[in-house]
Amino acid sequence: MPAESPPEEGPDAPAQPREPLAEEGPDAPAPPREPPAEERRPETPEQPREPPERRETPGERLDRQWNELLQELRVTQTGIQLLGGFLLVMPFQQRFGDLGDELLAVYLTAVVAATGSIFFVLAPVALHRALFQSHRKDVLVRVGDRLARIGLALLAVTVICVSALVFGFLLDDLAALIAGLGAAVVCVGLWWVLPAWLRRKPASTVYSFGPAGDEDA
Repeated sequence: MPAESPPEEGPDAPAQPREPLAEEGPDAPAPPREPPAEERRPETPEQPREPPERRETPGERLDRQWNELLQELRVTQTGIQLLGGFLLVMPFQQRFGDLGDELLAVYLTAVVAATGSIFFVLAPVALHRALFQSHRKDVLVRVGDRLARIGLALLAVTVICVSALVFGFLLDDLAALIAGLGAAVVCVGLWWVLPAWLRRKPASTVYSFGPAGDEDA
């Protein structure tokens, strides 16, 4: 039987694979062990991420506030136009002369309030045209907000007077009084009490996010 030839040595000899040496002895590291099931910490659900704050310059903030104010004025102007048209055609009705002194006073109050509401709601637009390109957008936003509040107050007076006028014209003075008081309670509750109550509640800093992580509008 021929003897096995010794492995070749030298620079041209093929490299022989080396077996990893197993560490033995007291200094050898122990294999990692998994902690018991009772010691494992339960995985906490992913916490909702904080929404990014608005990153806008003072000029961009003023532009946004002005656009929001214009949208509110458009909605208010629609209601004023409907009530104003109703009040303008009433004197041309045949039964308008049957109004008593009380209902006539209510009608004139509604006309005055509606007229004043139109002027106050349109005042920010006229003010914007008068101060165009004068770099006074901060003044427009601040004064426009006050004018819009006064216009809303006058619109509330118009709605209350129109409600009382219609019920008094169709029924009697008692029905007009009840309708006017009811409209006043609803208007004050929705336009003043509810906003004041919401303003006193602490504001939340976390917005809701959709399943994909997008912010809700």
